[in-house]
Amino acid sequence: MNNRFFWCFIIVICAVTNSRAQSYSDTIAVFRKSYKADFIKEERSPLKGKDTAFLRFYPTKKEYRVQAHVTLTPDAPTFDMLTHSGKKQVYRQYATATFLWKGKKYTLSIYQSMSLIKKEQFYKHLFLPFNDLTNYETTYAGGRYIDLSTDDIVNGMIIIDFNKCYNPYCAYAGGYSCPIPPQENKLQLRIEAGEQLFAGPIKD
Repeated sequence: MNNRFFWCFIIVICAVTNSRAQSYSDTIAVFRKSYKADFIKEERSPLKGKDTAFLRFYPTKKEYRVQAHVTLTPDAPTFDMLTHSGKKQVYRQYATATFLWKGKKYTLSIYQSMSLIKKEQFYKHLFLPFNDLTNYETTYAGGRYIDLSTDDIVNGMIIIDFNKCYNPYCAYAGGYSCPIPPQENKLQLRIEAGEQLFAGPIKD
């Protein structure tokens, strides 16, 4: 192999590697752009227009995209999940998801809203609320959420992408009934990914 061909080969390999490395970050960037746009489109949104400039996120880190083993819990009873307004919402545990983080095993419950599954556009929707050790410091004290779908469960596994976790509306304003993550979903580790504390004024 002559030197010219060798260096061309190396440049191509580096370009492909960089392209792959950037593709995941680009995906999260698109997700966050859409997330901000939804605030403006949503009629009940606590944020309008320039308010979205105060949204803050951790830098994207692919290690916070974890693969978890799923155990379905079809016989789980319904229960009342508390909200920040004091009202209760009816959920049931749909499954548990177990993943490894730095050699230690963690389990989170994945829930299904008994009211949302009655709506055609949400009947596959799954809800993953959680707390972690960043709460009160760099993230909202009341926990954060991840949206999932029953279609995300493939061969008994699911991807939990903490880079996509977001704040409930209660992080920006009062007057909303945001579910409080159950005790079983309080992680004893720092999830330094996804949305951080809102940098703007909190509305009454």
